[in-house]
Amino acid sequence: METIVFIERDTLRAELRPPAFEHRWLDYGATRPEEVLERLTEATVAVVNKLPLRADVLAELPRLRLIAVAATGTDNIDLEFCRGRGIEVSNVTGYARHTLPEHVLMLALALRRNLFGYREDVRAGLWQTARQFCLHTREIHDLHGSTFGVVGHGALGRGVERLARAFGARVLVAERKGERAAREGRTPFAEVLSRSDVLSLHVPLNPETRGLVGRDEIALMKPTAVLINCARGGAVDEAALAEALREGRIAGAGVDVLSNEPPARGNPLLSLDLPNLIVTPHVAWASREAQQALADQLIENIEDFVLNSLESGV
Repeated sequence: METIVFIERDTLRAELRPPAFEHRWLDYGATRPEEVLERLTEATVAVVNKLPLRADVLAELPRLRLIAVAATGTDNIDLEFCRGRGIEVSNVTGYARHTLPEHVLMLALALRRNLFGYREDVRAGLWQTARQFCLHTREIHDLHGSTFGVVGHGALGRGVERLARAFGARVLVAERKGERAAREGRTPFAEVLSRSDVLSLHVPLNPETRGLVGRDEIALMKPTAVLINCARGGAVDEAALAEALREGRIAGAGVDVLSNEPPARGNPLLSLDLPNLIVTPHVAWASREAQQALADQLIENIEDFVLNSLESGV
């Protein structure tokens, strides 16, 4: 009988149907890193979201056969160790293909139209004392006719492209950074940075993408451009971005991810109080509909693994 242990149940607010095989299921709402080993000791299937499972812990879990990640990213798992030990790793894909692009477009619209700047002005009483019917204290730009740069063209990047085009934006899909020649349908990375009015990141976090956008890359961007990161916090040099925002070298930024989450030790972006910086707490993926799609696929992944194992006699 399989023992399934979900050590981060509170990260998923959706119904999980029971898998269609004999099993024992244990839930822990939240788990501290030092509790992981004890809670997974009897597990044959571990369900995790963001908690790291590194070689030192995995080596102490001889019963473990499957790590079912309740997310798309697997950078928290020691995949090399799992391959060597024969531990299967599954993840959930495509569940956020509608909700995350909507979040990106929400951030882009709010920044291009100076939504929070105007909200501040109204709260400060500036409209009430204006000499005309409208208060025009800040620039407003349309998405229609703008250039929307997409870095990372998987399901999420393609979803953002689809919505941006629906608004009438020109979309540039970036070639990988450092490539000498751009593939058909792609634009060189540096050119995308220099031409985009909105630059949106949709890359996984790996050695090639860590620090993908830093001080040099921000320097290539237009002073009227906005940067949106709903990918991984580590893809952006946050200190460089904070500096650029303070100095007005780009027009704004919207981020849903930070390099350390939760940012208990602070973050250079959280120290800023600017109407052209929007920080949301890693919720671009988290619509009710998307969470249920994630939950359903998570159970399907576990069922596929176990039922295939039974068929093969493993």
